Amino acid sequence: MPSADELDPRRRPSANRIGAAISMALSTYARRSHRKPVPLSEFRDAIALGLPNARFFLSQPAAISIEQEQALVREAKNLGLSRGDALPDAQYLSLSGGGDKGAFGAGLLVGWTAHGGRPNFKLVTGVSTGALTAPFAFLGPEYDAALTDVYTNTDPSKVFRKRFLPLAALVQDAMADTSPLLALISTYINEELLAKIAAEYGKGRLLLIQTTDLDAGVPVLWNIGAIAASGHPSAADVICRILLASASIPGAFPPVLFEVTANGKSYQEMHVDGGAVSQAFLIPSSLDVRIAQEKSGFGRKAYDCYIIRNSRLTSDWSDVQRATLPIAGKAVAIMINYVGLGDLYRIYLEVQHAGANFNVAYIDDEFQAEHKVEFDQEYMRALYRFGYEKAAKGYPWDHSPPGFRAAAR
Repeated sequence: MPSADELDPRRRPSANRIGAAISMALSTYARRSHRKPVPLSEFRDAIALGLPNARFFLSQPAAISIEQEQALVREAKNLGLSRGDALPDAQYLSLSGGGDKGAFGAGLLVGWTAHGGRPNFKLVTGVSTGALTAPFAFLGPEYDAALTDVYTNTDPSKVFRKRFLPLAALVQDAMADTSPLLALISTYINEELLAKIAAEYGKGRLLLIQTTDLDAGVPVLWNIGAIAASGHPSAADVICRILLASASIPGAFPPVLFEVTANGKSYQEMHVDGGAVSQAFLIPSSLDVRIAQEKSGFGRKAYDCYIIRNSRLTSDWSDVQRATLPIAGKAVAIMINYVGLGDLYRIYLEVQHAGANFNVAYIDDEFQAEHKVEFDQEYMRALYRFGYEKAAKGYPWDHSPPGFRAAAR
């Protein structure tokens, strides 16, 4: 039988309003969830913006090799070299994920400028928070002020807006809305910045950002320089959404949809955080850099590879509440940390195979600051200063992943 409360007419409007809110949320969900994903049979043929080289799958080493070959030719032409001449030594930079800990990498780069000797990187790659740093790192010290601003003056309100928890969990695509983060990204990714990225792409430099195609379950490497140089009217908007997608933690932040075409048909891909696959990348394991050198007729003697890990080597201690969400959240954080360590070992082997020099930086135990909430401005400023001060003195790079030196003793 219904209770007295349920029979009380004064309570019915409240119940009706709740029911109406749920009904509206379900209706909105039904509209938003309707899309046409790329079928498995065609996902390798899908292209964005009509550009065959706008992005690459790791299962396409030949396409990546062609892009590298063309980059070598552009570099040689810019330097006035003839086929068979040696290109100058090159430096590569990999910027990892890590959420608000990206303040470490930002401070390190700006401190490196202050110390002197910061390279003009031939290749810059970014994942998640590293993707947000990457365009500034690619364009060099001219953008140090912007990089500093992003990582010292950002707070949670500039990154996300919380959604109503029960409905967000049941019928929406994430627990928070990241329109503030997209707005922040859009203030920096403008036509002037794109023109500068395009100019550097014309000199043979590459800027790659990783997202995860959630339908296909594969990493996607977006060729930001090629997109910027394309002159496509949607280039700036697409690059903003690539950076947003690379930092969109599944479940916490909404996925980002991209319009693509495959064999003359239109589809929508759903992309999330590149960290769902790996926390950092540099040279794809499937790529042999010597092939591009031989085909282009231009080689180089030395490569220096730098990896900035925006995290510690171990997970932060916390008193985990005995409840489903805290337990799951901490377990995922631990998993991400150790996947990131595995990425360092993989990159080390790839660098060794290419005959390059390995350098890695990470947040060590010298840094101690309370981390109250994600994107805590006070914490980020302290971490930025820590990275800056270490680099301004001359950063003590490690030349092997953690544990390798201890094992050799």
